[in-house]
Amino acid sequence: MHELLLGGIAVASFVAGLIFLRYWLSTRDRFFLLFTASFWLEGLNRVHMAVTASWNEEALPVHYVVRLISYLLILLAIWLKNRPGRH
Repeated sequence: MHELLLGGIAVASFVAGLIFLRYWLSTRDRFFLLFTASFWLEGLNRVHMAVTASWNEEALPVHYVVRLISYLLILLAIWLKNRPGRH
């Protein structure tokens, strides 16, 4: 059951990444590129968790680090978009 949920989350992350990639292709704004990278990184993390069955191993903080990097990419995109002095 966990593999099914992880697969669903992975597919949703990849689809969200594709949507942001489409926006990036039309605007060339790095905001959308960073969001694409974030969602694809999260999707790859979920696929890795499902394939290796490491979703139940609490001793592996790697998945949490990857998730943290993914969220930091989103925060970086928002910060770069809203920083003062940007034209």
